[in-house]
Amino acid sequence: MQIEQLIAKMTLAEKIGQMSQFNGMDGEISEEFKEKIRKGLVGSVLNEVNLHKINEIQRIAVEESRLGIPLLIGRDVIHGFKTILPIPLGQAASFNPEIIKEGARMAAIEARSSGINWTFAPMIDITRDPRWGRIAECLGEDPFLTAVLGPAMVSGFQGDLGSKGNIAACAKHFAAYGAAEGGRDYNTVTVPENELRDVYLPPFKACVDNDVATFMSAFNEINGVPATGNEFLTRQILRDEWNYKGFVVSDYESVTQQVVHGHTPNNKAAAAQAVKAGVDMEMVSTSYADHIEELLSEGVITQQQIDDSVRAILNVKFRLGLFSNAQTDPSNFPEWVNDEHRAVAKNAALQSLVLLKNDKNILPLRSGLKDIAVIGPLADAPHDQLGTWVFDGDKKHSVTPLQAIKEQTSGKAVVHFAKGLENSRSKDTSGFSEALEAAKRSDIILLFLGEEAILSGESHCRADINLPGAQELLAAELAATGKPFVTVILAGRPLTIRNIVNTTDAVIYAWHPGTMAGPAISDILFGKEIPSGKLPVTFPTHVGQIPMYYAHKNTGKPATSKSWEKIDDIPADAAQLSIGNTSHYLDEGFEPLFPFGYGLSYTMFDYSNLKLVETRVKMDNPVQISVDVKNSGDYDAVEVAQLYVRDLYADRTRPVRELKGFRRVFIRKGETLNIQFELKSQDLAFHNRQMKKVTEPGQFQVWIGGNSNAELTAFFELE
Repeated sequence: MQIEQLIAKMTLAEKIGQMSQFNGMDGEISEEFKEKIRKGLVGSVLNEVNLHKINEIQRIAVEESRLGIPLLIGRDVIHGFKTILPIPLGQAASFNPEIIKEGARMAAIEARSSGINWTFAPMIDITRDPRWGRIAECLGEDPFLTAVLGPAMVSGFQGDLGSKGNIAACAKHFAAYGAAEGGRDYNTVTVPENELRDVYLPPFKACVDNDVATFMSAFNEINGVPATGNEFLTRQILRDEWNYKGFVVSDYESVTQQVVHGHTPNNKAAAAQAVKAGVDMEMVSTSYADHIEELLSEGVITQQQIDDSVRAILNVKFRLGLFSNAQTDPSNFPEWVNDEHRAVAKNAALQSLVLLKNDKNILPLRSGLKDIAVIGPLADAPHDQLGTWVFDGDKKHSVTPLQAIKEQTSGKAVVHFAKGLENSRSKDTSGFSEALEAAKRSDIILLFLGEEAILSGESHCRADINLPGAQELLAAELAATGKPFVTVILAGRPLTIRNIVNTTDAVIYAWHPGTMAGPAISDILFGKEIPSGKLPVTFPTHVGQIPMYYAHKNTGKPATSKSWEKIDDIPADAAQLSIGNTSHYLDEGFEPLFPFGYGLSYTMFDYSNLKLVETRVKMDNPVQISVDVKNSGDYDAVEVAQLYVRDLYADRTRPVRELKGFRRVFIRKGETLNIQFELKSQDLAFHNRQMKKVTEPGQFQVWIGGNSNAELTAFFELE
């Protein structure tokens, strides 16, 4: 009722103001901007973090504007605010929605204490291309996993939205941004509708079901129409099919970028297209403010469309409690980067670390080591360990691996540190001699490699995803010493690390782990904690294999290890034959370096006794599946048991495997745990040739194991 009363009182200019977001003031408020707020011409402010200034503009909006409508204050709070969590891709490696939720809750409290009430997260774009810089910001390649973790992040940010310390979340980018051609940011997306609906949209639907407050449109065009002007996406799917009641904001200037795409001839037409598509608020560019009044008078857009947008925006402001109190009192919130928040960040980092190799059980490090070499450009890089898209975190709060290892070994061992390279991109090998000297004096080498934070993130795409600079050369020279050798990689994406894996005894993939990177890594290295992370994305062996993802189609000529005709085995003057050929690369085969879901532990988990309660199941009945998992090693530890399914014959061909369930379980050494899964018929649904979502009767195969290459299998028939 209050919203309708407000809308009835609003002038057209004030309505357009609600639909307009302005860039931040860098702590300065001009008289011109104050006057805009007084006139009700500003609905939201982006990227202002000075609390005094935020409180002042909120005061002006509430006390000096005609209708007293408060402002939305937006900020990219992506993986922490002041206390920085692992990058979202790293968080996804935890396979733990509770960790995601807890981290978002902590970030929301810190952000809200600064006057921020709206974040542009979670990013739930599915991508199968690690060249794309923004893979760091997403939750991986799998729609099922992302559809679990994305809503968990929404819950952490929003909670009961009107309560203290909560902020509005934003599901982005709608849609298929992660399918950008060639992994180049902002690029063209061409994707069939059934794939759009089955792969790229499910995480967004899951966030709608979890009451996410806002959506953001994407930069990319999709099938020839820019997402920001795409009525099919925003009107038909989001509004009509999903009945979404929140509001949609454009990405940064993406309304006027429709002109650059070649979709509209000018900004006026771009504004018309975006309004008609259902984009409620324009970020930074001013085509709405400049043209909506004229477009309305010409009958190009309707009053109903404008009122619907304003209604949705005001509803979020009411839900946030801004009409009751738009001011922020920092004394109502805990200090930033406090011990509790550090513990949250450390726990998230611990669960994100993925053990990729551990020859001869070199890890955890044995007691009694007297001299330890800590080498590499990322061993003591407090800025780079924070990762991409960190606007408000400060490296002074970072605890680096070098610092943590020194603290862990204080009084027990001597740590010999050498950077070897000035940074991850450096090709200057003059520091190698110091690194080699440190290695020769030590019982073990701990080498920290990867990519700097600036090498991933928005617009930071890479065609070559090997380790940059001379890092591989440094590793090779250290390996030649014959010393036991552990490599920890800090990066914002999967890198092609075959040479490193072949060179070193153990490999931990740490992503960019955030503020508490050092203590988390050190605890894993020394066995105070047991690694449990699993890869949320496939690691290719070579960049030329991309796109490479586990849920691919089978093709009519699927490759096998026996069918791979290796390039070096082909004799000269060989006859060109097609008989027996399969789908693979002569030089790199068809398998990844590491599959989706992969991650080792310091213990061993044995899967057995896979059972289905029934092998012939009626359509409306759930499929009950169980498996025994035994911890046959020497450590109590956590395993992520994963359930995969294949629909063997369908109206549209289905992927060779799809993740349909996972359980993160703690199992004591020697203990066997029976783990239960349940598949419902809707879990097996897909979009058929008529674009209807259906579950077809027929034969299905299931696998349960520790990664997407699980071998323990069974079959059932759905009747």
